[in-house]
Amino acid sequence: MQGFLNLNKPFGWTSHDCVARVRKLLRLKRVGHAGTLDPMATGVLPIALGKATRLLQYLPGEKAYKATIRLGVRTTTDDLEGEAIATQPSPGLNLADVKAALCQFIGTIEQIPPSYSAIQVEGKRLYDLARKGEVIQAPARTVEISQIEFLEWREGDFPELDIAIACGAGTYIRAIARDLGEVLETGGTLAALTRTQSSGFDLTNSFTLTELEAQLSEGIFQPVPPDAALQHLPSVTLPALSAKKWCQGQQVPVTPDVVGILRIYEAETRFLGIAQSQDGMLTPQMVFEPIS
Repeated sequence: MQGFLNLNKPFGWTSHDCVARVRKLLRLKRVGHAGTLDPMATGVLPIALGKATRLLQYLPGEKAYKATIRLGVRTTTDDLEGEAIATQPSPGLNLADVKAALCQFIGTIEQIPPSYSAIQVEGKRLYDLARKGEVIQAPARTVEISQIEFLEWREGDFPELDIAIACGAGTYIRAIARDLGEVLETGGTLAALTRTQSSGFDLTNSFTLTELEAQLSEGIFQPVPPDAALQHLPSVTLPALSAKKWCQGQQVPVTPDVVGILRIYEAETRFLGIAQSQDGMLTPQMVFEPIS
């Protein structure tokens, strides 16, 4: 079985839990995922099946989320999974000030990842160090946030804000919640998170694990074709002889001269793999379906 599964990750599961469950359900050894989600987050978790695991690196990086931020609270993990380290009731917080503060996070920004994250520092993951009491601040990283849309505001001692965020790979929504609280001088933490888009997959077309099990029991499950999430890459269709040479690892000329990473096809519909195009030549990067 080759291709992708657009999984709607359940609350409380790690991304690794989901991979293990899919591997067991499909009785498939080669299973991987794109874009780790925290256990408290739900939503789109792209799962690669079989040889499609080799395509994960070529998926688009754009992601979108629906998030709930609770103001007046700071936690060790920057979400409600952690311990509260400071509280500041903020019943009089002005919504106009909150919206104005949100604008500071749109565009190319510097962001410090949460101390509890999978980022490695000197070969060790931050969450492993934090659990041992060694809290190390990760270096700031540059991330891209293309849009933040205000959805809903709920007043109270610890007011909550619902927003929709479109961003690039590597963005931590927990860090946005934390940093928004710092700008407002109230503290902030992430209260809920759903990923609505990731790596070319959308929540509306996703499957829960229960739905996957039902389709498998009925014998109707079909994975997403391996090239369906690669439509952001230009494509080239090769004639039969060139396609065979390319699948054997040889460079072949390309016309027109297109530069960059490309999808390669034979007979317009048969997906062969991924190539690097440079100086008028196609160099194989990943041969997905060789021609015998």
